[in-house]
Amino acid sequence: MWRRIKDFAQLREDTDYEATIETISKGVEFRGMNMWILVFAIIVASVGLNVNSTAVIIGAMLISPLMGPICGIGFSVGIMDEHLLQKSVKNLGIMVLVSLLASFLYFLLSPLGDAQSELLARTRPTIFDVFIAFFGGLAGIVATSRKSQSITVISGVAIATALMPPLCTAGYGLATAQFKYFFGAFYLFFLNSFFIALATFVMVRFLSFPQIQYVDHARNRAVKRIITVFTVIVLVPSIILAIDVVRQAAFNSQAIKFVNETQESELFENIQIVNSIREYHAKEQSVTLSLVGRPLTNSEITELQKSLQNQYGLTHTKLIVKQTGEAIDITKQNEIIEDIINKKDLQISRQDSIIEQLQGQLSAARTAETLSEQLAKEVYVQYPGIREFAITEMTQVNTITLENHVTPIVYIQWKDGKTNSAAEQKIAAWLKVRLNVDEIKVIH
Repeated sequence: MWRRIKDFAQLREDTDYEATIETISKGVEFRGMNMWILVFAIIVASVGLNVNSTAVIIGAMLISPLMGPICGIGFSVGIMDEHLLQKSVKNLGIMVLVSLLASFLYFLLSPLGDAQSELLARTRPTIFDVFIAFFGGLAGIVATSRKSQSITVISGVAIATALMPPLCTAGYGLATAQFKYFFGAFYLFFLNSFFIALATFVMVRFLSFPQIQYVDHARNRAVKRIITVFTVIVLVPSIILAIDVVRQAAFNSQAIKFVNETQESELFENIQIVNSIREYHAKEQSVTLSLVGRPLTNSEITELQKSLQNQYGLTHTKLIVKQTGEAIDITKQNEIIEDIINKKDLQISRQDSIIEQLQGQLSAARTAETLSEQLAKEVYVQYPGIREFAITEMTQVNTITLENHVTPIVYIQWKDGKTNSAAEQKIAAWLKVRLNVDEIKVIH
């Protein structure tokens, strides 16, 4: 059974060492076509983030060449190739700068300045991002090292590991001077890149890729020492950052559990948690509860604080309780809530009144338009010699007394271009009766 399992799960027999080295070395290259593809992919991803389109973002990740240098770093450390490591680090740095510049320019010129949900999702890494990057990196190097490479797997890894969106979000942070977005997104990109490279290194060592040996033993030892130092320099801060992500995920999980179980407890039978806020910082965390109902006593709040720290393991977390106050009873709280509801109803009533006024004005305008059309038809029947007819109202103001009054104005244009005073007087007299007004002015 063990032999059958080993045969079923074996990886080494199908590994193409030479082709893998050649493929990764080519993927590290960043010049000509790769540079332009990266710029185009960054613009596509930025547009996708800007308009909140997941499909566009996925398309950008498929055409991005960012995976090449990152896998090259892990692979070069695994086989102790100093030249490939230098090339991978240099090209990855250039790629990052080009990506940031392209996304910065796009968001600087884009008329859409609001941060959409796809953008905001890339500003704070979680433990799931670490898992995705590591296992995605494993899948990528396994697929790359096969004799018959699976393009589908490599494309899937490019989508899952999400290297492009964090860089675009970092560019957005720079363009809009929101540096918390920049640092959060760049932090996510760094973590993703590190764990992809780490996964590549682990799989390279597992598959027993041959390490490069230099003829000069001193040179060989120097290269190994340089690569080891580089690995430690990158590894230590990355592990610290990853531990912080794990701690934050654990804090959020336990805090949510505390809020849910507290609400279901007997203590909160007549109390409702209307809002809860979790804040995580390296040295201090807090959980804020906003309550409605029976006010908690100081001893009850102290017991909740102890429960939060002892039962849920959040030893450095401070509990903040916001409530209406001990001096206010349930009846008073209900009065406050009722007052808020009444104010909302009054606001809605005012809005309904404004809507009704606007609808009345719109109806009056439509009625006036219909009346003008009807009058035009009647005038045409009585006076076929009229080419154009219009009627409107004009407010006249006396510059001395500042009194004003509204006078209907009739515009008439005859087909022959001349005036017909007798006919115009008859039209004015008829319209006074028709519109029930005392004064009408006729203009040509």
